[in-house]
Amino acid sequence: MSKTLWGECLAEFFGTFILIFIGVGTVAAMVTADISMSFWELSIAWGIAVMIAIYVVGSISGGHINPAVTIGLGVWGGFDKRKIPHYIASQVIGAFAGAAVVYGLFRNAIINFENTNEIVRSTESGWASAGIFSTYPKPYLSTMEALFVEIAITAFLMIVIFAVTDKKNGAAPTAGLPAVAIGLTIAICGISFGPLTGFAMNPARDLGPRIFMMISGWETNVIGPQLYGLIVPIFGPIIGAVLGGGIYKKLIAPYFPVAKQESMDKDYKKVS
Repeated sequence: MSKTLWGECLAEFFGTFILIFIGVGTVAAMVTADISMSFWELSIAWGIAVMIAIYVVGSISGGHINPAVTIGLGVWGGFDKRKIPHYIASQVIGAFAGAAVVYGLFRNAIINFENTNEIVRSTESGWASAGIFSTYPKPYLSTMEALFVEIAITAFLMIVIFAVTDKKNGAAPTAGLPAVAIGLTIAICGISFGPLTGFAMNPARDLGPRIFMMISGWETNVIGPQLYGLIVPIFGPIIGAVLGGGIYKKLIAPYFPVAKQESMDKDYKKVS
């Protein structure tokens, strides 16, 4: 591994660590300390976590901090596909490490919460405390319905990511503001659709903590009903990111004034 790629992977590790440290830490505080917090405030915390992570590591690795984003950029954004496995591994490990640190800091609080509510980690009741770290669907949602939710909101996120970072988009923000737009998009998706699936939108954000929980007492129960944790928060965001990237590149970007002019210039050169 080259020194440059190593630095990029380290950046993705720290960026995803920051995401989990702030996001899961907020959920842990809300659940175990019985802090009065609305879903709006919780969603904003996750959005701020993403924004901070991008500010910290974005100039090194691009601040993907999300395997779905990395894959979407690999398919539609010209990102070097050879780096994808390295980025994803770094992101999952970073999320695992973030969950481990949050658990270490809240361990006694989580145990007290479980004892008070008679929660046994290896049983269905364990989902109540496991939900601090990973996402679970509402009982009235089928696996397919939950999958569609994750596809839709991640596709929307990917469209925004492309839009705010596209130099051909005259409306794109500058001077570090794309990170704010991306963070706000995640917060808005959380407010709108988070109550349905927990708005994973990020395979690493969900898988890393879930792996940690599997070896911390929750065992395979942490996967959730009908193998939920191995399907919805992993494949939903990936499909959504590829779909969103395609929508942006094929249905939006070609109609920017600059893009239309470049297309006309190419046609002119062919004729001449």
